[in-house]
Amino acid sequence: MRRATLPSFLPRLARLLVVLWLAAQGFVQAQGVELSVLELRLSEGALTLDFSARLTLSRPLEDALRRGVPMYFHTEARLYRSRWYWRDERVARVSRSYRLSYQPLTASWRVGLGGLAQSFQSLSDALTVIARLSGWQLAEAAQLEPGERYYVEFSYRLDNSQLPQPMQIGLGSEWSLGIERTLRVDERVRESAQ
Repeated sequence: MRRATLPSFLPRLARLLVVLWLAAQGFVQAQGVELSVLELRLSEGALTLDFSARLTLSRPLEDALRRGVPMYFHTEARLYRSRWYWRDERVARVSRSYRLSYQPLTASWRVGLGGLAQSFQSLSDALTVIARLSGWQLAEAAQLEPGERYYVEFSYRLDNSQLPQPMQIGLGSEWSLGIERTLRVDERVRESAQ
């Protein structure tokens, strides 16, 4: 007599349903970048970008930070002019890298940008600082030609290439964190640039 067996996908489906239920109940915290503001504006004769997001780190990322492994977050914006006859022309490119680390002796979090650094008492305060930019200058208004179409490619990500070499081997999805967006430069912004 032959025993009836369950299809092989049912146990995986059951685990997925349990994880989804736990997430809905607030027991499991999803990781990622939740974008709240991403907009272009003309300010003081320059095209600027405002960016604000909420970061949620996975458990392995937070554990590595607490054990003294610094994490690097890279923000980049590229301004392009659309062309029909050739590939689009890059008008400007700006980038910024933040270094986030934990200081166990003082039980504080340290955010570094270039040669400057600032300490915070909680991880959430430090994450708020590295996930927000206001008035970030992309290009001078004079670089925007009248009648042309422009767009900005924006990316924000955890830079895993900055991790120590042994840690870069076999990184899973819990180590990927980032977001990419494309913004069109609005007609109003271009007209006010003239």
